[in-house]
Amino acid sequence: MKIIAFYLPQFHAFPENDQWWGKGFTEWDNVRTAQALFNGHVQPRIPLNDNYYNLLDTDVIKWQSKLAKEYGIYGFCYYHYWFDGKLLMEKPMEHMLADKSIDFPFCISWANENWTRAWAQKNKEILISQTYGGKEEWKTHFDYLLPFFKDDRYIKINEKPVMIIYRPEIIPVLRDMLVEWKKLAKENGLKDLCIIYQRASTYNHLNSEDGYLFDYGIEYQPDMVHACQRKTYAMMKRKILNAAALKIHHKLNVKNVIAYNYDETWNRILSLKPRDEKMIPGAFVNWDNTPRHKEKGSLELEYTVEKFKRYLSNQIVRAKTIYDKDILFLFAWNEWGEGGYLEPDAQEGYGRLEAIRDVLLETKEWRYG
Repeated sequence: MKIIAFYLPQFHAFPENDQWWGKGFTEWDNVRTAQALFNGHVQPRIPLNDNYYNLLDTDVIKWQSKLAKEYGIYGFCYYHYWFDGKLLMEKPMEHMLADKSIDFPFCISWANENWTRAWAQKNKEILISQTYGGKEEWKTHFDYLLPFFKDDRYIKINEKPVMIIYRPEIIPVLRDMLVEWKKLAKENGLKDLCIIYQRASTYNHLNSEDGYLFDYGIEYQPDMVHACQRKTYAMMKRKILNAAALKIHHKLNVKNVIAYNYDETWNRILSLKPRDEKMIPGAFVNWDNTPRHKEKGSLELEYTVEKFKRYLSNQIVRAKTIYDKDILFLFAWNEWGEGGYLEPDAQEGYGRLEAIRDVLLETKEWRYG
């Protein structure tokens, strides 16, 4: 089983963040300043040995890749931030490409949303917006990506480099852009591109003329299940769905926090049927975005490493038997500000990584050694 973990590159300072959030700001600032909002809420999460790393240091990327491989992770999916020619947080991905000694597969997901202040509960001011241009701009973007696509370590499916788009449904020129990219891929010696959409909401917005351009879609978790739960919460005026969870929610005494139940969320994931043969299943470690959103955030209650291990094992079996896939996308390698990370921390040590290693060995899906 190829477990591909989403990878956040926002652990280094860069000029735009200095301007928008203050000198030297990185995602570690959110992680460090997180606070427990109720009794039993484990915040702040602390990297093991206070390893608040800087991703401009290539040795960190080497360490991450070596560690991930040791515990059975197949590859990283780097988030890529491209705003019609303007790049943000590109250095970790570029360092990975440049250092051929890093023996670890990777691919790219274009996080094609506007950047705003909304996540910090400031306002919806757009800091940098997405525009998509025309053929000239699409070629410029493709040309930037081409060296990654041609790298021997780049993840391919059916010999085609994987290109994931976070929210293709908001791209007004989607069809023409993808047709042009596929043409450029073949002109540059590639068999084609394997184009994948990431967010489940995309599925309902793709018409047949656009949908055929996608080889696969990801059941990105827990986003997909949370979206369904949020609709139910809205209808019930944000009340929790069942009595047990409601009781827990009252204990929180935090008015705006949305509390999900870890077991309930995973049971929903494990009950999903693939919408079509294109769907790739997803999994998640944990979820808690209160380091970013504070009392207006959301989190999973009653998470444990043991539960994660059990549910992941079930999902790997389902990936093979129900989805007929040997790939699973995992949230996440290092989403410390949203609770989804595998890197060792002070609270659990290497527990999350050990869970993955043990599951892969027990299900006979280990790929290394």
